[in-house]
Amino acid sequence: MVTRSFSIEDGNLQSRSIVTTRNKVYSDLDLTFARAPNDDVYKKTDAAAVKQSVKNILLTNRLEKPFNAYFGGDLNSFLFGLSEFYDEQTIEDEVRTVIENYEPRARLRGVRAKIIPDENDIRVTVAFQVVSTQEEITLEVSLARLR
Repeated sequence: MVTRSFSIEDGNLQSRSIVTTRNKVYSDLDLTFARAPNDDVYKKTDAAAVKQSVKNILLTNRLEKPFNAYFGGDLNSFLFGLSEFYDEQTIEDEVRTVIENYEPRARLRGVRAKIIPDENDIRVTVAFQVVSTQEEITLEVSLARLR
């Protein structure tokens, strides 16, 4: 039987190691590009950064991002076929898929879409948890077609 020899610095290898977690700070630029007092741009951190990212993903149209044709929720495309082609389940499935594929910092809890054809309006409510925190966020995006 082969035995291993360890140095003193290795310590007691029979005991359980200490498990630590690292709090990861998520940060993004505030897309208003307002000037902060230090002549820098404001930043969004943690849940606000993830919420802004989810909203941007939903409002981005397909083919709008170069070299990534499938990126985006493409909600605008649903506005022109509300009563004929799309139902609420189709929109919910599309939103769920795009968030799971393109936003790893959000863990989806629920998606709800409401179509109001008389007002040419779509309202999408997304509930998600920010990964590595217990914080749950609800985001509502409303799109209306102008005549």
